[in-house]
Amino acid sequence: MKMWNRKLQLELVFLLFAFQTCSASTNWRHRELRRFSQTAQQQQSTQLQRAFGVGFQQVVDHISRTSITNQCLRLVLTKTTGRLQLTQQANHGKMKVFAGTALVAKASVITFPKADLEAARRAFYFWRRVGPMVAHYRFTQWWLDTTNATVEKRDIVYEGLHERYCKPSLEIILHLKGLYVKIGQVMSSRPDFVPRQYVDLFCTVQDGVPPWPLERIERIVRDSLAKQGLEFHDVFESVGGVLGSAAIGQVHKAVLKDPWEKKYGSYKGGKIVAIKVMHPDAKQRFKQDFSVFKWLCQIALPGWKPLLVELEKSMMTEFDYQDEAASLEEVRRNMKESPYAKRVCVPEPVTPLCSKNLLVMEMLEGKKLVDSVEDNLAVVLGGDKEMARVFLEKKRRELLLGKEPDEHESEESSLNKWSLVRKPKASLHLLSLYKRVRGQIGLLLDVHGHQLLINGVFNGDPHAGNVLEMPDGRLGLIDYGLTKRLTNDERLALARVVTSLGKDPVNNGEVAGAMRQLGFKTKFDNDDVLCKYASLFFDSDLEGKKLGYATPQLYLLYLKSLDPMINVPDSAVIVARSSFLFRGMGSMLEAQLHTAKRWTSHAKDALERAATSTSQP
Repeated sequence: MKMWNRKLQLELVFLLFAFQTCSASTNWRHRELRRFSQTAQQQQSTQLQRAFGVGFQQVVDHISRTSITNQCLRLVLTKTTGRLQLTQQANHGKMKVFAGTALVAKASVITFPKADLEAARRAFYFWRRVGPMVAHYRFTQWWLDTTNATVEKRDIVYEGLHERYCKPSLEIILHLKGLYVKIGQVMSSRPDFVPRQYVDLFCTVQDGVPPWPLERIERIVRDSLAKQGLEFHDVFESVGGVLGSAAIGQVHKAVLKDPWEKKYGSYKGGKIVAIKVMHPDAKQRFKQDFSVFKWLCQIALPGWKPLLVELEKSMMTEFDYQDEAASLEEVRRNMKESPYAKRVCVPEPVTPLCSKNLLVMEMLEGKKLVDSVEDNLAVVLGGDKEMARVFLEKKRRELLLGKEPDEHESEESSLNKWSLVRKPKASLHLLSLYKRVRGQIGLLLDVHGHQLLINGVFNGDPHAGNVLEMPDGRLGLIDYGLTKRLTNDERLALARVVTSLGKDPVNNGEVAGAMRQLGFKTKFDNDDVLCKYASLFFDSDLEGKKLGYATPQLYLLYLKSLDPMINVPDSAVIVARSSFLFRGMGSMLEAQLHTAKRWTSHAKDALERAATSTSQP
């Protein structure tokens, strides 16, 4: 008998279980199950044709009560008995722990080694909670289509579903952590295509997730140091409370033991450090969770596939803190040699103490830029921090949902929209804050442009949460887990695109030629459409809004309808993501940022340097 791919088998069975929980009609369920079974046949040449009537909840409940150490699980679909059996296999013989009805075309077996038991439990939990939600949404969609429901009726029904399932979805994220935290963060930052209820609730995972206990973190640190022949008490005086907890790891404040200056080579960052500790089995969990979530995307979120592919490529590079330490050192060195050396600071790593799951680095004091803006705005508003938070969030949504100010709007006009108060003194404070934030975002754009186009080494995740406002006025640039590198050819090709976009007027043919050199290909090779793609990816989506497309996604679909894209280079995807993140920062100013125009001087500098080095003997 030909074995299936184990993980695909497992997820298919979970999917069938989940659909059993739906209250839809039998015919609808059979049609859906057959469709997903056919997909599995195409991918894995399986012969499963249809299944129904599986007691999913009973399986999960029994597994949660059963000890499975030193054993493995088998899900057996048997043609002869027409029954599904979940068995627990030890060294000798089998013990049947569950049997339910099933109708299948051919006997098949799914086996989980001991190493995969945690993955099986997580997947069971995920589908037990998510399956009914997915089924309810899909049935609702079918029912609304069948009854030809009006737009108003659809809105009312879907609003009810969103209200019902947003809280359970957050519970799933906080329980499983890992990849699901990262996905929740992504969803909370995209109100342009994620329902309001989910965005509002998932915002709570932007600032972190429940951390692992300090005792467990100290144990990881001790084990990491022991592998280097070091003792915990010889390195640290103390490790304090958590500073932040994310999907992959968490950060703590720690104090190096004297005489630290003589122990760690050239490190001069100071006695107080930040240590970043990777959560146990984080990489393996992410791999398994990506596999499960891809199934969910096929069922309920087909538009997420490109985003998920990009997220997987990016995140699977974050699981070695020695790489991040090397990236910090490289970017720090580049910034010291840049025009921005006195205006930004990158933490110095304590390289001798860093390992795959432990990063020790200089502690930068300061507030996150977004928190600083919010706090300062609250002061202007008489101490009302909640009003400041709501206001900034409102502006961010308006930007993403297409309520964009005029491109040529004056600072005074934009400031009037910023103003929530009309008192002269408060307005002066607000003007000062507005100018300061505008200068800080401009500095970040310039620094990123220099890293991108001059150095070719840059932070692939430059959101405002990764920027600190330090007491001395400098900006602290932290979290280089997603450091990206461009080859010289990619960097110079991008510089040509940016330079051509920065001209006034823009020559569409020149931009299109630069896009082709970068690696873009479209079906009809239309210069005008290629130029529009370039502007959307690397500069601004204002033109789309002028045409009536409220979001970048809708405008992109419009451009694809004119001339579909055949190839988008990987380097362009991550640069475009950076551009969009900076445009999001513009929401704090209620202003449209043109990233390519800001980066034009850096692009010209890069091309001139390349020309000079080529002409030299």
